[in-house]
Amino acid sequence: MSYTREFPLLEGLIYLNHAAVSPWPQRTADAVQRFASQNVRQGSLSYPQWLEAEQQLREQIRDLINAPHASDIALVKNTSEALSIVAYGLAWNAGDNIVSSDQEFPSNRIVWESLAPRGVELRQASLAHGDTPEDALFALVDENTRLITVSSVQYATGMRMDLARIGRFCRQHDILFCVDAIQEIGALPFDVQHCEADFVAADGHKWMMGPEGLGLFYCRESLRERLQLNQFGWHMVEAVGDFDQSEWQAASTARRFECGSPNMLGIHALSASLSLLLEVGMRRVAENVRMNSRYLITQLGTMGFRVITPDETERHAGIVSFNHPEGTEKTAELHSKLTENHVFCALRGGNIRFSPHFYTPKTQLEQCLVLLR
Repeated sequence: MSYTREFPLLEGLIYLNHAAVSPWPQRTADAVQRFASQNVRQGSLSYPQWLEAEQQLREQIRDLINAPHASDIALVKNTSEALSIVAYGLAWNAGDNIVSSDQEFPSNRIVWESLAPRGVELRQASLAHGDTPEDALFALVDENTRLITVSSVQYATGMRMDLARIGRFCRQHDILFCVDAIQEIGALPFDVQHCEADFVAADGHKWMMGPEGLGLFYCRESLRERLQLNQFGWHMVEAVGDFDQSEWQAASTARRFECGSPNMLGIHALSASLSLLLEVGMRRVAENVRMNSRYLITQLGTMGFRVITPDETERHAGIVSFNHPEGTEKTAELHSKLTENHVFCALRGGNIRFSPHFYTPKTQLEQCLVLLR
């Protein structure tokens, strides 16, 4: 099946930057235009239908990540907000520590570092050491470790973590498990129950192909009330919509983490984008994503480039990072040449990062390789 109609990109543009900000599918643009037109013509007359769209999005996300219930899903502004809800919701004691890695995107580092004044230590494992990346994490755990937090796929190297193994370890040692899944959800099937995550955060604008400004936060039901609330407003109360009620209590669902008015424009857009992923099916999406990644990893290695992304199927997702064997300057020059030839990719951690999605034609990958030669 061709997805050309859904992605009418500029002629000549080769878009390999889904790990940064994805293009929208055509149906997403159509949904936004309909929503805008509706606002222009009738204001909020259809607000009851907008609330139905909000609930539909929660159901789509529940399906996408295999959450037990849609009520486990909070709609937040971004990954950083979700991680902040966890960091400043948990009750910390001086001497507690958090174990993470040395490859995390700043969103999954800065928020934990900010707890230092409370006496909480962030320990960053070197994923290049130890028998496996997971062993490197476990080696830093002690009796004061309260939380392990990692990205499911590392943004610069493209390395995919064994979340199920980390989740089992956390259960066995009574440690909380938090996942930044922004580089996996929408590219590969993601299962919060299988990996036993307590908290999962992800923006919608990368592999989910939605707009910036709207993301998801999954919180295990048994932990909701353990997170102290730090934001308050009309939308996070149990009796939402009853504006005359003087007494209130926080919602029993994950909506308790949403203090104010929902991003209705973003909700309509992200829902449209997810409808495409669910229509295609995440199994097929993953097959295409992995096929593109394997092809690039193999070809780049054959051509003599240093491929940073692991080649084992279970150790990568949609990101393929590589560099020029002669060093950083040559790699930067190569990235500039690619950009000049309308290949949109990223420079991360001194490496060129390709991130094609499921719909990216193999012919475009072949064109990139021709340019690299």
